[in-house]
Amino acid sequence: MSSLQGYVDRRVLLILQDGRTIVGVLSGFDQRSDVVLSESKERIYSIDEGVEEVPLGLYLVKGDQIMLIGELDDAVDTAVDLSTIRADPMPGMRY
Repeated sequence: MSSLQGYVDRRVLLILQDGRTIVGVLSGFDQRSDVVLSESKERIYSIDEGVEEVPLGLYLVKGDQIMLIGELDDAVDTAVDLSTIRADPMPGMRY
């Protein structure tokens, strides 16, 4: 849990169990790893079109839905032209 403390006020990328990808600034978290993101966007991948970013604003993600969380390098992320990226959407996790 304390490992998330280093990500507070930094831009992070979350991959959720249902395959969604969320990017935002980590504003806070609790003991269950529920996280609050500000300035968040969902990135929707498609094999036919570029990556679509849907603004979500302030967003709460339950900790049991998070598969991966990591810090984004702003310089590298802004240098990437998301409209040129083609990829299959990630499938949800199966139990």
